[in-house]
Amino acid sequence: MVDISKLLCGQDTTGDHLRYSDTSHRRPVVVWNATQRCNLHCVHCYASAGDGLFPGELTTAEGRALIEDLAAYGVPVLLFSGGEPLMRPDLWELLPLATSRGLRAVLSTNGTLITPEAARDMKRAGMAYVGVSLDGVGEAHDRFRGKKGAFEEALAGLANARRAGLRTGIRFTITRFNNLYVADMFRLLEAEGIDRLCFYHLVYAGRGSHIVSWDLTPPEARGTMDLILDRTVDLHRRGLAKDVLTVDNHADGVYLYLRMAREDPARAAEVYRYLERNGGNSSGQGIAAIGPLGHVHPDQFWTHYDLGGVRERPFSQIWEDASEPLLAGLRDRKERVGGRCHRCRYFSLCGGNFRVRAEAVYGDVWAEDPACYLTDEEIGIA
Repeated sequence: MVDISKLLCGQDTTGDHLRYSDTSHRRPVVVWNATQRCNLHCVHCYASAGDGLFPGELTTAEGRALIEDLAAYGVPVLLFSGGEPLMRPDLWELLPLATSRGLRAVLSTNGTLITPEAARDMKRAGMAYVGVSLDGVGEAHDRFRGKKGAFEEALAGLANARRAGLRTGIRFTITRFNNLYVADMFRLLEAEGIDRLCFYHLVYAGRGSHIVSWDLTPPEARGTMDLILDRTVDLHRRGLAKDVLTVDNHADGVYLYLRMAREDPARAAEVYRYLERNGGNSSGQGIAAIGPLGHVHPDQFWTHYDLGGVRERPFSQIWEDASEPLLAGLRDRKERVGGRCHRCRYFSLCGGNFRVRAEAVYGDVWAEDPACYLTDEEIGIA
């Protein structure tokens, strides 16, 4: 996660203490895909969710035990995701338990089920943040989501959440077929009074593994990043304290640093220190995922790799198991990652980016990330 507002404009944002702390062995943010059920059918869904029955999901009692373990272990944030987490009936029991145990609870949702009553219940339960996924405006969003009217329902859900006093955000996954709506997301951010805007890069997992060709080309990625950076600066200059972040491609951080090195060398050194402290991709380190059946994964996109199940061992024990080969590799990856990533002068800022994308394209977890859009000259290997 690259905090554009923080790095480019010096604006303090929520989560800075997690992204830029000096702690070498910080507890991970945990994404709990609490259900695979979803009322939509998104073309890029990493969880391959759908509106059907998925037997074997963690029971309420198992969910409670999981939350107790995460809290005792010191996990800072629990992100309820899916599928669509609001389709899990016992969410209203699990959510207040999480917040009462000191976990910062956040929600990733398609927004269509956030009724006024649901929003008030989330507020009462102590929900810290609600992120709603949008893929464009109007029919463009509806096509991505597989349901006519989904865009208007999502906007209504965002409005209900704001009226209830919840902090809200837009989550936008960039592809070649919707990057023309990036500017529209900034307009919505202002017009709807939304607090945060997160741009996600495509990760080739779940149904997303079938649309690799939808990913941005390097020129498209650079142009999109320039637009995001320029619009973020514009917000800041006008005194609008909005959080703008990009997610799932740490080349963004290096691209931002290189721009700062040209435009503001004094601040560029500070940006470099922040990026190095963050370390880039944190799969298996600062981020963890738990699937609907209780399987633990290095991140939410790595659902095909099972580190163990919370029905057999607590999450805390699974995460601390130094004998697990992939976890050990991810935590000491510098000499394992190959190709351009291995030779890149900015490896300490990026961490080799996404191993799942490398595996999807090259069949090798430790290959270079194919979504890096920086040139050989820029990364010092020309």
